[in-house]
Amino acid sequence: MKPVYVIGENIVSPIAPTAEENFTSLKKGITGIRLHDNRQISPEPFYAALFDAGGIPENAENSYTKFERLLIMSIGDALRKTGVPVASRRTALIISSTKGNISLIESAELTEALRNRIALSTSARLIADHFGFTSQPVVISHACISGVVGLITALRMLQSGGYDHVVIAGADIITRFILSGFQSFHAVSNEPCKPFDAGRNGVTLGEGAATIVLSSNKPSTGEVIQLCGGSVSNDANHISGPSRTGEELFQAIQKAMEEASVTSGEIDIISAHGTATLYNDEMESKAINLAGLQQVPVNSLKGFYGHTLGAAGLIESVIAILSLKENVMLPTPGFHSRGTSMPVNVSAELRTGDYHCCLKTASGFGGCNAAVVFQKAV
Repeated sequence: MKPVYVIGENIVSPIAPTAEENFTSLKKGITGIRLHDNRQISPEPFYAALFDAGGIPENAENSYTKFERLLIMSIGDALRKTGVPVASRRTALIISSTKGNISLIESAELTEALRNRIALSTSARLIADHFGFTSQPVVISHACISGVVGLITALRMLQSGGYDHVVIAGADIITRFILSGFQSFHAVSNEPCKPFDAGRNGVTLGEGAATIVLSSNKPSTGEVIQLCGGSVSNDANHISGPSRTGEELFQAIQKAMEEASVTSGEIDIISAHGTATLYNDEMESKAINLAGLQQVPVNSLKGFYGHTLGAAGLIESVIAILSLKENVMLPTPGFHSRGTSMPVNVSAELRTGDYHCCLKTASGFGGCNAAVVFQKAV
């Protein structure tokens, strides 16, 4: 298989507008989660990581929504580092999101025109045209594994030889529709979330965007990271409840590691999904044990960013890439004592080491799971 390299990345979050600034802030323990009292989103105060007013600049023509402006900010910053020829037919664009412009239905009658405007394909085309992409943009909306599935899709596109570069961007914003959906499941924590902790009681939501640029051309300078393998599986268990055994996420982990040609002893760090719900973290702990990875340091970034839905897999993958480059393992905010039946080596404080290989996992509604492996290139 052709090797695939990371040549650019970005994160736009309530913490900072670039990947480097985000990583610096996370190393200092800075979180984007705050208590918000916004009656347009929720009748009660709630914890979330949300952009301040003006955090996502308006465009002069006012033709892009908040969701689209967020993607444009992220893609623009990532592309500036790469010199990728976006107008080439051999450069692809993938957009990952769970809800996109769904907030538009909260303030307007659902007409045929509004249906078309809400469609993710409409946003993808607008963004492609903004940057001058000529290839047909690909849209991936696969619950909360959307960002990781975007990476796996890009990996396959590059391995096929049909493309030289793929830009994968993901974003979601928090609206009344989205928050009320999680509240209806009684899945939202009344405090900042606590992944893998004994006192965890639900998710904290967040908004943000991230972009990763992959290429079949190896960069000539700097520490180079490869995307070496990926896989997707499904629990076939329940629309909103994950597997009780972790076997299906384990299958995705196993196949991703097989494609990357790495063993459990070669995984140095794990970037987990870690939503801080009772069932997700329990399921992940079982999958990690089935993979023989229970001694490997694990973190969840949800205590920094909240759960950013379709952007989560990409935001957390960018941090995993920078962690490998800087040999730094970030802590898991909110974690104090183990709250899963199977042991996992949750990182509770900043660690440093000689890190070469990272496993990234993700899971979502509908029983979907995904895993990818990043490695330092030799």
